Amino acid sequence: VQLVESGGGWVQPGGSLTLSCTGSGFTFRSYAMRWFRQAPGEGRELVAAVAILQGDSGATRYAESMEGRATAWRDNSKNTAYLQMNDLKPEDTAVYYCNAWGPETYWGQGTQVTVSW
Repeated sequence: VQLVESGGGWVQPGGSLTLSCTGSGFTFRSYAMRWFRQAPGEGRELVAAVAILQGDSGATRYAESMEGRATAWRDNSKNTAYLQMNDLKPEDTAVYYCNAWGPETYWGQGTQVTVSW
């Protein structure tokens, strides 16, 4: 089982990044996909969650801190979840993790997002 994240990096305040998370070794479409982040010295915070069938009403949820600045979606044909973040702020700096939540729980290795001048 693997969850591999990509797309992190350094960006200036106000910039955008799109993170990807590709799963293998499990039935991706049977799992809700969630994005967490962890800043230095802080606990892990839920950023966004995408239900198994995104077409359902209310299938995507965002943390209040990311509401209006983030879009999360999934492509089950590619076993991939995405998190696009816009208008990034220095306080968004963290390691971002994807999480597959279902019959089991799987975590990716994390990808660093740094927002600074």
